[in-house]
Amino acid sequence: MSVFVVDTNKVPLALCHEAKARKLLDAGKAAIFRMRPFTIILKRAVESPQVPDLRIKLDPGSRTTGIAVIDEACGKVVFAAELEHRGQAIKKSLDDRRGVRRRRRNRKTRYRKARWQNRRRASGWLPPSLQSRIANVLIWVARLSRLCQITAISLELVRFDMQLLEHPEISGVEYQQGTLAGYETREYLLQKWERKCTYCGKENIPLQIEHIVSRAKGGSNRVSNLCLACEECNIAQGTTRIEEFL
Repeated sequence: MSVFVVDTNKVPLALCHEAKARKLLDAGKAAIFRMRPFTIILKRAVESPQVPDLRIKLDPGSRTTGIAVIDEACGKVVFAAELEHRGQAIKKSLDDRRGVRRRRRNRKTRYRKARWQNRRRASGWLPPSLQSRIANVLIWVARLSRLCQITAISLELVRFDMQLLEHPEISGVEYQQGTLAGYETREYLLQKWERKCTYCGKENIPLQIEHIVSRAKGGSNRVSNLCLACEECNIAQGTTRIEEFL
């Protein structure tokens, strides 16, 4: 994995190989600037440095978030790490504090009025566990931006299926084919066929998922056999062979 490098004025430079960083440290031309991520600082200034454009890619998760820094020119991964979140620990600490305060109010001492009844949450409030996760990601993005030239950020979008929370009794095939069933397939087809009807090329109209080789002719439900069609083309094509219909 590459090593981050900054000059004596803390200006980010191009990343170097581990062996080269070791040689610079042994020769006394550089010193350790930061351990996480491992960064060395040169003992001289660099005039007009040639710094490549890098992209940060984030893969969010509830317990860990994947971080990767990609060289835009060659697509090489120059840095990768997993950021562990403290969401579960924060929630446990809040639950323990809530229990202590509740027991204190119930002891045979002077009455303590519950102050939480008078509190108001500010607009944009987030649970502390979620706020900690967001802050961790932002801190690391800012930290990496100070150590290298970040020109773009990519974030993987994820969706959570809420039907199990809304219907606890759901199970089996009914759960597997829930509210998000087919969502990724439809989004893939919309991007593949550029949100147009495959046959007539109309845009900005409701599109239906169409089998290129109809099920009646032995076609499958694989993505390679699916396309998008408007209602008129879908009805007109029916079970006709695609060669004859075209």
